[in-house]
Amino acid sequence: MPELIRIGHSPDSDDAFMFYPLAEGKLPTGELHYVHELADIETLNQRALRGELEVSAVSIHAYAYLADRYALLSSGSSMGDGYGPRIVGLTAPPVDARAAARGKRIAVPGLRTTAYLALKLYQPDFEPLVIPFDQIGPAVKRGEADLGLLIHEGQLTYRDEGFELWQDLGAWWLADTGLPLPLGGNVVRRDLGPARTAQIARDLRASIEYSLAHREPALAHASRYNRGISAEATDRFVGMYVNQWTVDYGPRGREAVRLLLERGYLGGVIPHRVQVEFVG
Repeated sequence: MPELIRIGHSPDSDDAFMFYPLAEGKLPTGELHYVHELADIETLNQRALRGELEVSAVSIHAYAYLADRYALLSSGSSMGDGYGPRIVGLTAPPVDARAAARGKRIAVPGLRTTAYLALKLYQPDFEPLVIPFDQIGPAVKRGEADLGLLIHEGQLTYRDEGFELWQDLGAWWLADTGLPLPLGGNVVRRDLGPARTAQIARDLRASIEYSLAHREPALAHASRYNRGISAEATDRFVGMYVNQWTVDYGPRGREAVRLLLERGYLGGVIPHRVQVEFVG
């Protein structure tokens, strides 16, 4: 009888692209049967804190609170290589946007998201307003927040929606560290044991490699989850977050994860040091 493996991931085009072969039965997975459960990233972070799913996409920030129960799979990362979550406002940024953000009400997509951690490292002194990621722009327009922290496709569409860029946190992180910003990753529950986690790691890597090798059908599948952006923008967005970093973190990607979590600890955002373990 097949063993059920539940995979939690976001209902957005990059995750859909990544998991297309598993979702559509394009790959042999032996006795493992993968079932996909879709939710926004903050919900997935919370579910992982409760250990509900065998495999899940999570924020790298959230991994700090999951490392006892989950290991990071070497495949499946979302890296912002010189780009990432964007702080936006309705007015043009002042010369020193970092200082000007101090004390502002900033709408964020969740307190365990990497976007929030990066924002805290960039400007520790602000008032966070936790709002679903797709409602952040409207909240800023209504005046409920001074600034918004955009993730997902909002990183591409903010200008069309009337916003000005205050800071791209991925660009800031690269300038500061010389490393990509590790936003999300996939984790596997440790209690599955080494043999099962190794097979899951192989299947996930094979899924990503298949989609990259069969880009057109994978993009067609991903376009179902693109929240109304064009096919060209979907292709661009997928390319931003499903690439060589997604196949494997590599040495620089692993260093980036460790440095981000260490900076989070030293900055007082994360209450303890994190031992990062990669599987696969």
